[in-house]
Amino acid sequence: MLDSPAKPRTILILGGGVGGVAAAGTLRKALPRSHRIVLVDRRKDHLFAPSLLWLMTGRRTPSQVVRPLGRLQQKGIEVIQGSVESIDPGNRVVSVNGQAIEADHLVIALGAELAPEDVPGLAEAGHTFYTQEGAQRLHQDLQEIREGRVVVLTATPAYKCPAAPYEAAMLIESELRRRGVRSRCRIDLYAAEPGPMGVAGPSVTAAVRGLVEAKGIAYHPEHQVTAVDPGRKLIEFSNGSTEAFDLLAYVPPHRAPQVVREAGLLNEAGWIPVDRQTLRTRFEGVYAIGDITSIPLAMGKPLPKAGVFAHRQAEVVARNLAASILGNSASNAFDGFGKCFVEIGDGKAGIGAGNFYGDPAPEVRLKGPSRYWRWAKVAFEKWWFWHWF
Repeated sequence: MLDSPAKPRTILILGGGVGGVAAAGTLRKALPRSHRIVLVDRRKDHLFAPSLLWLMTGRRTPSQVVRPLGRLQQKGIEVIQGSVESIDPGNRVVSVNGQAIEADHLVIALGAELAPEDVPGLAEAGHTFYTQEGAQRLHQDLQEIREGRVVVLTATPAYKCPAAPYEAAMLIESELRRRGVRSRCRIDLYAAEPGPMGVAGPSVTAAVRGLVEAKGIAYHPEHQVTAVDPGRKLIEFSNGSTEAFDLLAYVPPHRAPQVVREAGLLNEAGWIPVDRQTLRTRFEGVYAIGDITSIPLAMGKPLPKAGVFAHRQAEVVARNLAASILGNSASNAFDGFGKCFVEIGDGKAGIGAGNFYGDPAPEVRLKGPSRYWRWAKVAFEKWWFWHWF
């Protein structure tokens, strides 16, 4: 249904991550200032998550990987810093800091919540490179370690940024080698999944595993962690085995934020189901993008949670909303194409790209690694901050 172009509209975007920022920015460029674009986030800063691995290795400082969300107000985007306390999707009413906000259109981009507490002892025993604070603490410990066993762990088979733990292991290896302590350190990667980036297909899985093992990193797939003993520095797995560590870097379990769980938006898998092309939910005028969504693929697995998909979905939703509000036909569709960098250390990276909506399976290829793709990764980070902030 097309909106009346004469009537001012309020578009409310929940979440100031990759998807939320891209949606707000695209809408603001497409709509006259008479239409309100409102962005809500509990944090005051936008964190560019792909740069966390560089924060972990000391290639970035905290100030280099964040930008104040308040800057978006200069572009005509209203920014509210506060907690989303409730969502009424049927009426498109959201409670923020005790105040109800009514929206003509609602875009949910709240992402996946990290839940290390789901694995007893995990948070106390190690550091996650999926948060700014965790990446900083991990960097400090990496600078202090002289010998011992470093373990990189994925706590569940599905998580956002599927390449990240494999990149992390290779970047840690490179950093230890740079410091001259690699020969006295063992690096192991224990994965809950059967292989790296499995949704991308067997050729990509084999290639990434080959990159990891070529660096002398021992790879142990299908190891599901059940508990970690921080005092004894011991990981317990569901197969009955235990493994010791001196330094633990982990990817925690993920779940939808509580406010979304309470809103009646989730499917049996625990995420928001959406139309795979338009990102519409079952509620009129309500969309969901990025890590909070559930999109089944032809192969039977869900679309991976990755920033590239959040970015492209945000632009599709924003362009369609703008077209509808202006009285035009909404013709944009998310096509399932995505790409991501796979950094291996030593100034090199590869890139995986392809159509994840491929039938019967995604059609993805891995190129590189080379210094060119590492340069392209740096260039994209710079473009992101320049373009949206």
